[in-house]
Order: sequence, then C-alpha cells, then structure tokens
Amino acid sequence: MRALTFDGTAVKFQRNHADPVPEPGEVLVRILAAGVCQTDFEIAKGYMKFTGILGHEFVGTVTSVAKGVDPAWIGKRVCGEINCVCGKCDMCARGLSSHCINRTVIGILGRDGAFADFLRIPARNLHAVPDHVSDEEAVFVEPIAAAFQILRQLPIEKRTRVTILGDGRLGLLVAQVIERTGCKLTLVGKHESKLAVVEKLRAGKNIRTLLDRELAPRRDQDVVIDCTGRAEGFERALQLVRPRGTVVMKTTVAAGKPLNLAPIVIDEINILGSRCGPFPEAISALAAREIDVLPLISRRLSPEQAEPFFANPADGLKTILTFNR
Repeated sequence: MRALTFDGTAVKFQRNHADPVPEPGEVLVRILAAGVCQTDFEIAKGYMKFTGILGHEFVGTVTSVAKGVDPAWIGKRVCGEINCVCGKCDMCARGLSSHCINRTVIGILGRDGAFADFLRIPARNLHAVPDHVSDEEAVFVEPIAAAFQILRQLPIEKRTRVTILGDGRLGLLVAQVIERTGCKLTLVGKHESKLAVVEKLRAGKNIRTLLDRELAPRRDQDVVIDCTGRAEGFERALQLVRPRGTVVMKTTVAAGKPLNLAPIVIDEINILGSRCGPFPEAISALAAREIDVLPLISRRLSPEQAEPFFANPADGLKTILTFNR
C-alpha cells in the first residue's frame, strides 16, 4: 500500500509499504481522506520521538473485521478516536481512558497512523459518519472534538471574556465551538488572510478578530486559549490573562525557549492542558451544519505529493490528503 512515513529524520512517501493486519478486536479501514495537523509537523521535528506512518485525522470505510468484532461494521464509513487503550489500568477504570497508561496513539505514539491506504484500529474507537457529512467534513471530526473538550473541562458563559490565540485551522475551529456559549470572544492572529476566513463562517458575526500586533497586554481576559502551535504562545497568553484567570493549552511543540513561570505563581493563574475530546458532539455539530469546515481547506494533495509538501510546507490552513476516493 501507499504510505507516508517518518523515519526519525524525514517524512517519506512509500509506494509498497506492507498492509496492516488487524488483531482481535480491530478492524481494517480503507482510508478515503486524511487531514494534516500541526502535530504531524511537530512529529517531523522530533515530537514524541515517533517513527512510522503519520496521521490521525481520517475518514474511511471498514473493509474487514478481526475476531471479536461485529461484522456489521463492514462497509460503514467511519472516523475514529486516536487513543487505543487497554481498558484495564487504573486510568481506564476511572473513566479516563484517553490517559490510559498502556495506550498507543494513532500516528503519534507506538501505532501507525492514517496517511496510508489502510489503517488498523480497535473497533471500540470507531464512530459512524452520517451519510450527509462529506468525506472532507468528516476529516475534521477529531480536531472539532478536541475543541469541544475545552467546554467539558471549563465552564464558559455569556459574561466570560475569552481570547483565542492563533488563526490557524485549530484556532478557527475552537472559535466556532466557543462562540456557541455566547461569551465575549476575540480571535487573535498574525495573518490578515486567515482572520478574513472568519467572515465566511456562520458564527463569524459573533467572533471579534484582531491582529496580534494590535493587541495590548492588558491582563484582563478570564480565559486565554493557546492554539498558536508555537512555544511563544504560552508567554503571550500570560500577558493577556487576568489574575486567577485560566490559560488553556491546545498547543503541542517539539521544543521551545525556557519560560518565566513566575507570573503563574504571582497572579495565581490556572493552567489547563486540553487534548482529545468527545466525538459524538463533534459529529452532531457537523451533521447539524453548526460548524463550518470547508472554508478552512487550503489544498488537496495525493499521497505522492505529500513528501515534498512536508519538506517545504506552504502557507495556508487545512491540507487534505486524498487516498481511495
């Protein structure tokens, strides 16, 4: 099969990579489309010390099932949660399976990912995609779910002052999810072209946009959400959040400069890490057309075109890899 792999030094396209073989409890998914995430770029810089097939945002069709899996899955179009868990450890027993101490993570930790013609994945991770949600829309389920996770972790109401840092694909998705609370919301970015995309979104009229260079460090925001994908995003967030406010970290970076953590203590700032989230809520929002994703797509590439793209990434928002469509 075709696959896009990282060998520890570079991202490479392979035309004849071995097909995966599902183990008991798993299925084989024929990938239709997959989304390139900032985490994929960070892995290519050494994040998580991962080697193997990249990619964790996908939609595909189940082609076969292994022992212990309901054959009714065969032929269904699906997306899937990325944490593959044991179901037995203390964290799983506490209902915190996304933090399973024995987990592997698709395309990130100890398990091959979705930038390939086929993917093996536990059946328990699967979610059926509604017929009227397109392949390209379904690719966004995983990052939309990650955006919804913020609302599971932190109460946000109409009077809450929220600033989102980062005008990339994740920032624009988080903005649409947070806008649903009716809060006082500002999206800050460095690119006029990306901020202009907000005007194309159904929620756009309720999202204030601001260029980073125009933003004063006023330290008056109740919540600051870092979606910059850069190490300096955290420092910027600390300049904006009020004493006893909350900084939500959605950014993963391979490395960064040392940080001055004194403001966290002095101003008693709450730091909240936020990662994977609820797929059912993300799928429902997409199916109800409550979240716009198609305006975020900048380019569509074949697997063969992806290796040079990773070697020299072009500017833009979301890149979609199309496989067996």
